[in-house]
This record gives sequence, C-alpha cells and structure tokens, in this order.
Amino acid sequence: MIKLRIGIVGFGHLGQYLYSLLESHPQFEIAFVWNRSKNVLIDRHVAPSLILDKLENIFELEVDLIVEVAHPSITKKYGQLFLEHGAYFIGSPTALADQETYDLLQKATNTQNRAVYVPSGALWGGEDIRRMALQGSLKGLTITMAKHPSSFKLTDSEGDITAITEPKVVYEGSVRQLCPLAPNNVNTMAAAAVAASNLGFDMVYGRIIADPSLLDWHVIEVEVTGPSQSDGRTFTTKTIRKNPADPGAVTGTATFGSFFSSLLNAARRHGYHPETGFILC
Repeated sequence: MIKLRIGIVGFGHLGQYLYSLLESHPQFEIAFVWNRSKNVLIDRHVAPSLILDKLENIFELEVDLIVEVAHPSITKKYGQLFLEHGAYFIGSPTALADQETYDLLQKATNTQNRAVYVPSGALWGGEDIRRMALQGSLKGLTITMAKHPSSFKLTDSEGDITAITEPKVVYEGSVRQLCPLAPNNVNTMAAAAVAASNLGFDMVYGRIIADPSLLDWHVIEVEVTGPSQSDGRTFTTKTIRKNPADPGAVTGTATFGSFFSSLLNAARRHGYHPETGFILC
C-alpha cells in the first residue's frame, strides 16, 4: 500500500491530536511537522527527522497533502508555496475572507492542478448548501454562533465581553467582515461561505452571541433560504447543533473528530483522483 505523505503545519491542541492519530495510521506517513515554537515539538517528543525548521524549506520534501492547523496568516503567506508541492487542507478557512488571498489561491489551484480542501467543521448540511449553490437555488444563508464570552478570541471589540451577565450580540453582518474580527472562532462560517459559492463571503450572513449561560456548549444555528414559489411560499430549513465545550475553549470537543473525518475524506478524494479548486469536505 502506498501511503499518503502528510505535512502538519501547527502543533496546538488540534495539531497534536492529528499527529497522534496519523503517526500510527496505516494509510498515512507524516512527512513533516512545523510549529512556530520548535520547543513544543521537542517537548512532545516529535522525531527530529520530522521537524521542519522553516516552511520555506518545504521544497526539500516529498509531500502529498499539507494540513494547516496554525493560524489564518499562514495561508496568506504560504498558501501558494504549499500548492506548488501538494494539495492543501486549510484548517483556518477564515483566511479566505481576504479577497486577494482567495484569488491567489484559486489561481494557484488552476496553475498547479491541485485542490484546496476546506473542512466542514461544525457546519451541518454543508453538502446540501453546496448543491443548492451550484443549482442557483440558494437564496440566503445565515449562521448564528453562540458561545460563552471567554470562548471568543476577538481582534477588536467594544468593551470587555467577558464581564457581561446576559446574552449579547457581538456582531451581525457579512461573514467577510466577521472573519478578521474573530478569525479563530468562525471557521465554520467561512466553510459555509465557500460552500455557498453563489453567495460568497459578502452575502452569507453571520451572527455571534456571547452568552454567559453557555458553560457546557457551543451552539451553531444554520438557516437556509431557497426559492419562493409563485404563491409566495418559500423553502427554508434550520438546524441547531450543540457542540460540547468548556468555557474558554475556542473549539468544541466534537469538532476534533469532525476535522479528522474531513481530513480522511480529503485524503481519499486526493488519492482517488486529483481535483482542483476549493472543495468542501
């Protein structure tokens, strides 16, 4: 069996989770691991032969699929470079809200004949959204995410939301504007904007709510609007997902398993038949 060579970029909780699963998986071989702080890799006993000192040195390695689980800035700086050497699995798709980054990666997927795989994360019904978008029947998409205030890592906000005592809407508007405000929190919304290709980041609507009563859960609500009939009736569907999570946790516990399932799906698709473009998995 030919093993798929995987590169891991980032070694936080999710990166460590993936490493522990991949190092003993019969279908994969770890090509490299990179982290901004090398000491973390040493402390976690990552084999020295797997540690990549600089991402610019990726050209020295053979790699089939590069998995980013670090920060959206990695895609902006290195996304094109990654696509020169393998398919790219982008764990921080909020980076794609930057139009320049999106356009450059889209061009690179065509030039290099490779794919950018986007994990569905906590998005429920992503494949249905994608199909509606391709058919042109998707007319509206709103995603509401409610978490404990300490779980939001915002780049800018009015006042200290950690001190609130009742639910507060922190933001509502386009997902494009929301992604740079909460880049670590709304990857699910970014994945939805990719799936909703006929609407995109500007026309997918996002709302985040800081709720101090949510001590055990992240709650994600997805509302889809389809076409209206001549008699005024409109297709709508709404799903609500409660993801177990502790206060202060950016990612719910169920999302880790979902992320790995998306990675397996991307690996299977890549090994079966190379694809191009942005692909929700």
